[in-house]
Amino acid sequence: MHLKLLDTLNYAIIKFPVDTPIPTSFHKIKTFKSLTYTHDECSVIVPSGSLETDLALSIDEDWFIIQIVGELDFSLVGILTQLANPLADNQISIFALSTYNTDYLLIKNKDKTKAVQVLSDCGHTFQ
Repeated sequence: MHLKLLDTLNYAIIKFPVDTPIPTSFHKIKTFKSLTYTHDECSVIVPSGSLETDLALSIDEDWFIIQIVGELDFSLVGILTQLANPLADNQISIFALSTYNTDYLLIKNKDKTKAVQVLSDCGHTFQ
């Protein structure tokens, strides 16, 4: 697969109470951002320090993002497995996120060099 290191920013994964309104500053972020509501929580992924977090229940910082390049058809199977399994075999934890077009992996910055090497060794290429 063709992969891309999304950018050089550090990202935070933030958990808010389920009834938290979308923070105004979320709309001003012009780089990667994600907002997910479930019946249990509100999860937000943004560049570290770009969002007010007074109401946050939990904040986990220092992540980078790998994007699968291109649009993935919904009929494809095993896409994340091809990435997650070799990383897991090397004790590298991921936070996976899917959108309509493609998938993203968030990985701790401390594992960046090793993760890129592991995925490259498996035949994946980086832009």
